[in-house]
Amino acid sequence: MERQAEVMIPTKWGNFTMIAYADDVSDKMPHLAMVHENFTTGKPVYLRIHSECLTGDIWGSRRCDCGEQLDKSMEIAAREGGVVIYLRQEGRGIGIINKIKAYQLQDTGLNTIDANIHLGFEADERSYGIAVAILEDLDIHQIRLMTNNPDKIDALTEQGIEVLERVPLIIQPQEGNANYLRTKQDQMGHLLDLK
Repeated sequence: MERQAEVMIPTKWGNFTMIAYADDVSDKMPHLAMVHENFTTGKPVYLRIHSECLTGDIWGSRRCDCGEQLDKSMEIAAREGGVVIYLRQEGRGIGIINKIKAYQLQDTGLNTIDANIHLGFEADERSYGIAVAILEDLDIHQIRLMTNNPDKIDALTEQGIEVLERVPLIIQPQEGNANYLRTKQDQMGHLLDLK
């Protein structure tokens, strides 16, 4: 995997360089890095590794907190000269079609984990090796990781990235996502501090 293209994108949070990473220039779904204009190598970086969530990121779905986490991450990255890596692993790695099927199962009473398992997947199919390769390309070795997911911290640490700090991304639960967030906290170990 390597850089295929890059350009400055002015956003509502500030100016970021968008870098597309893929094995081949013809890849229509590359992974992306949004690198703030004040980013500098050689110092710890505020970093978010965000897995694609079309329903939350684009349409503002209230079934999850993904879009709000992305928005907050971009805000912090802009303030701190940080980076947001956008991985194309929709639905915790099961893809948009299976995610829609999982949502249908959740509407019948299954939680997010049981729905994935019912469809023949693990609770979480994501991996972070691609993110590590992107970090290596950007010469990032020490991070302040914006996450609530301890598995993400462990995965990066195991691959040689020094996580100096976890920066929480706490989103206020709403009627549509309260059960989803509780499942992430109680069964997946996410650090949400829900009562």
